[in-house]
Amino acid sequence: MKTKLLFVMNNLQCGGAEKALISLLHAIDYKKYAVDLLLFKKEGEFLNIVPNEVAILNELEEFRYFDGRFLDNVLKAISSRRFDLAISRIKAARIFRTEKNGAVCEQKVWKYISTCLSNVKKEYDVAIGFLEKNPIYFCLEKVRAKRKIGFVHNDYKQMGMDKTLDLPYFQQLDSIMTVSESCAEVLRQEFPEHQQKIKVIQNILSKSTIHTLSMNEMPLPFQGLKLLSIGRLHRQKGFDLALETAALLKKKGVPFLWLILGEGSERESLIQLSRKYQLEEQVKFIGVKENPYPYIRWADAYIQPSRFEGKAIAVEEAKILYKPVIVTNYSTSGDQIIHGQTGLIANMTAESLADSIVQLFADESLQHQLIEGLRKEKLGTEDEIMRFYQYIKVG
Repeated sequence: MKTKLLFVMNNLQCGGAEKALISLLHAIDYKKYAVDLLLFKKEGEFLNIVPNEVAILNELEEFRYFDGRFLDNVLKAISSRRFDLAISRIKAARIFRTEKNGAVCEQKVWKYISTCLSNVKKEYDVAIGFLEKNPIYFCLEKVRAKRKIGFVHNDYKQMGMDKTLDLPYFQQLDSIMTVSESCAEVLRQEFPEHQQKIKVIQNILSKSTIHTLSMNEMPLPFQGLKLLSIGRLHRQKGFDLALETAALLKKKGVPFLWLILGEGSERESLIQLSRKYQLEEQVKFIGVKENPYPYIRWADAYIQPSRFEGKAIAVEEAKILYKPVIVTNYSTSGDQIIHGQTGLIANMTAESLADSIVQLFADESLQHQLIEGLRKEKLGTEDEIMRFYQYIKVG
């Protein structure tokens, strides 16, 4: 008999946790595991690369009533005779209106979404909420399973959530999985009563696959300095800081092209900021790329200007392709970079980032030193699937 697994996720839009889920699904042994995937919204760039062995369940259409225009959603619920949904959407409107913290808003609104959702009919050996908040809450309230696991993909303290709202859910989980030792230590500090539940499993990355995919056609050549950043266009990722850095590089007379891969809610404001700094020729927002690896191979350096991270997947991918990496000093940066050996850690300011970029490319011996440091490091995390199997073992 195969072990029955259910993964629960918001959607498969391009993001670190979503990419981590896809990598994990590709690593699973389907001779031993039967896997279902429940997405609150069946959408996203990664949807078409879910392994064929994975059964994608019907989406929960109720979630869409909690997005978009309030009145339209209420009227649609009433016309569908879903009066429970209309009432819940009306109650949730007060939280949307008064709670300014987006993470806490999502936590608080869950109770109104939850009352409208049916339980999953099938029973599983293991149910896995693969992201903070709703996927974990859903697993605990709406799924029957012998074991229930929740994933935290970021530095919990930096996400701005109300831990008193999460505590009753974490009490019910069998395991709390996270992506780095630093993230685990934060969870131990925030939830000391659940220290024994906290497990570290790194995002699964295949070194051979990344090298193979990087050999696809590269972007057009450029004679100056080629910089790359990847991530959601969201405040967490610090692309406003990247634009300030680019403005300083331009002022210093550095010839460069900085490509930014990703989409998100801040796209328009970032483009406006780019125009303000007159960076239209130097910085290009080129959207999501299903295969980003040729872009990493193209770049002279990978830049991660984030304000906080769990364990940035793109940084690990750049390391696998032996690219010099410059990161800001977010709390978990030391889990990924040894300053001066495998990359550079800059202060979280445009001045420090710009200085680090200039320092790196003024010093060829430093470039070679970082590349050699990466060649000596054990890169690729395919073996983490064995740790995953151990953690989900039933009985």
